[in-house]
Order: sequence, then structure tokens, then C-alpha cells
Amino acid sequence: MSWRGRPSAGAGVEDMLREFQGYVLAYRLRAAIGGRVRPPGAQLSLAGYAAARLERQGLARDLVKKGIHPEQMRRLDELSNELMFGFWLNPREVADFLSAVLRHHPHPAIGDPEAFAALLSPGERSRLGDLGVKLVVAHHLTCLTLAAPLTDPAAMGRVWERIEATEPPLFVDELARAGQLGG
Repeated sequence: MSWRGRPSAGAGVEDMLREFQGYVLAYRLRAAIGGRVRPPGAQLSLAGYAAARLERQGLARDLVKKGIHPEQMRRLDELSNELMFGFWLNPREVADFLSAVLRHHPHPAIGDPEAFAALLSPGERSRLGDLGVKLVVAHHLTCLTLAAPLTDPAAMGRVWERIEATEPPLFVDELARAGQLGG
């Protein structure tokens, strides 16, 4: 399935290209902000990203299957950081990023759609058109809100209130077999 829900023969390739695109936008945002969040090296080409991604995937597979040595674990962490793996969709990564930015290097691209759109090249804006640019910006700024419960104490409180208000009763079979469920 493609990201639009339609069958696609190249969905795996499309997903990988989307991942690279997310990396590029994260790189541009971090480079524009600078300071502690500035990426340490040059932006990877598509081929360089693919090679690093394959290396990371191999290390992660080895970690799960047989374990890896500490130096391999460090390399896995380095690659994850370099690829900004999970940057847009991992609430903890987003929260850590925003926390660093808001403490040291506030930047208009964090909340201003026009400033975020400025991260796109003229060619990208042309290919996307006005509506496409608005959708790209809305998507990425929405991704930054994943951190809200982790960075805003009031939002965190609201989330905990919802969690507590919807606490389910005890129901799993293992508890019933152990006689831990009433009635």
C-alpha cells in the first residue's frame, strides 16, 4: 500500500524515499537553527543515506539476533543520530529536539508556517505548488506537536487525566486463572 492507501508496487521504495525526504527536512531545520541541534556533518546524498541506513539496519538486526559489541552499539547510535532516525515521528526525539531549541536557539520555523516553508528550495516549492507547500508545512509542524505532552506540563496533565479517566478494569485471562479478578 502507498502512503495514500492505494496499492503500489514500489511502496517499499516510496517509503524509503519518504524517509530520506524527512531526513533532508530535519537536516535543513537543524542546520537553520544551529547551535546544539546543528547536524555534525554534511548532509548525506541519497546514496550516502541509503548506505548508512543499510549499515544501521544490519547492526540493528545483529543486535536483535545475536547481540553486538559495545563499539558496534556506539556505531548504531552514531548512525541513528546521523540519519536523525525517528526525528519527525518519535515523541521523545521531538521533545528532546524542541527542548534544546527552546532553551538555546529559538527559531521561527518551529511554529511559523512561512518560516518553515522557507526551508524548501524554489524547485521544491514549484513542484509542490501552493497547496502542496501548505500540506508539507502542516504535516511537519504537526509532527512537532507530538512532543507537547512531554514538554508542556499542562498538556501532560491533560493526557494523564484522560489516561486515568479511561483506566480499564482488570480483565486478562492470566489474572482470571490466578483468581485475581473479582466476580
